[in-house]
Order: sequence, then structure tokens, then C-alpha cells
Amino acid sequence: MTDNRPSDKSPRRFVITIGRQFGSGGRELGRKIAERFGIEYYDKKLLWKAASRAGMSREIFEKNDERMPRLIGSSVGFSMGYGQLPWYNGEAMMTDSIYNALADVMDHLADTTPCVIVGRSADHVLRDNSVPRVSLFVHAPMETRVSRILARSEDIKQKNAARSLAEKTDKMRAAYYNFYTDKKWGDAASYDLTLDSSMLSMDDICDIVALYIRKRYGFDPEAKQ
Repeated sequence: MTDNRPSDKSPRRFVITIGRQFGSGGRELGRKIAERFGIEYYDKKLLWKAASRAGMSREIFEKNDERMPRLIGSSVGFSMGYGQLPWYNGEAMMTDSIYNALADVMDHLADTTPCVIVGRSADHVLRDNSVPRVSLFVHAPMETRVSRILARSEDIKQKNAARSLAEKTDKMRAAYYNFYTDKKWGDAASYDLTLDSSMLSMDDICDIVALYIRKRYGFDPEAKQ
């Protein structure tokens, strides 16, 4: 059997995508991985690049970030591909345009630079891209997430408010992901690795990701070019 994994001498181009529960530390992990591996990090910056590329305002992209289209008829449920049906309204078509603009930028980034991409169903968008990639999902117990939210937020002071925000945001992210993909948000089967951020330090999780890439693809993501 032929081993198609790139060798250590192959160009170091790869993508790590991160799905995350709200308050689980997914963004922190993404930044840590990007810093440690010496690669680009895209979260909000992805929205800005897509907005610029599409000739639209950042505010529109931020307002619709990781939100599924609003359909005429609240009980309709399906996956991507039904965007031109009669029950779609103008706002839903705008959301699809934003999704497509983000997908275009993600595909371009994967082809040009090693990077970490947080959220926006990046693992699904890049499913047919030949660049080596690893999809992660970061989760944690609710109490851990509540503590993290309270520690980082100046506006939220009560545990109940933090819990409510986490539940609401997770619901929106799940609806967005499930709508645009053929997978289930947060389901272990949808990702290469699922990680409980309360069990290990971010540095330890970086160790696991680096080891996974070395074992799976045959190159060291921390090697300097």
C-alpha cells in the first residue's frame, strides 16, 4: 500500500479547524496553537477578510456571524442546498451569501498559508480540500464554562446570566452548523479530535494536536521553515 502522507521535507501547509462550546476556551486554544506552531490565526479576522472580498461591510458579517438563515415558516428543517426555494426570504439569501463568502476565503487560506480557523463550520467547508487538516471540537463542563465566562467578561456578573448566554450561543452555533453541513455540531463523529479543556492545560492540548499531526501526516507542525 502506498503511503501518501507528506514527508518532513514537504511544504508545511496545513489547517487546524476548531469548533467550540461557548466558554470552553476554544479561541484561547486556537491562539495558543497558532502562536506555538508559528501559523496564522483566524476568528474575527476571517469575517473582515470575507467582508472585504465580498465588498460588504464588516458590520453585516458580524451581525450574521454563525447564524442560520431565518426561513419563512419556522418548522422547516433541512441541510444546505435549498437556498432558492420559495420560502427563502431576502435575509436568508443574504446569510447564504455571507456563508459562501466565508467559505471562499477559507478555501483560499487553506491553499496559501498554514493556519488555525475557529468556527464557521470550517471543517465542513474544507472537506474536499487536499491540504492536510485536523478538525477539533473543544468542550467543557458547564460550571467550568461559567467560571471562564465570568472571569473574562466585564458585563456578566451572575452565574445564571453566564449559563444562559452559554446555552443560547451553543444553540445558535449548533443550528448554524447543522443547517450548513451533513453532520451534527459537537458530535464526536463529526471531528478528528474532541477535547475537554477542563482536563488538561492548553499547552498539553497543543502537545496532543502536534503529536496527532506528526502521526497522521508525517511532518512536524512546529518545525520552522
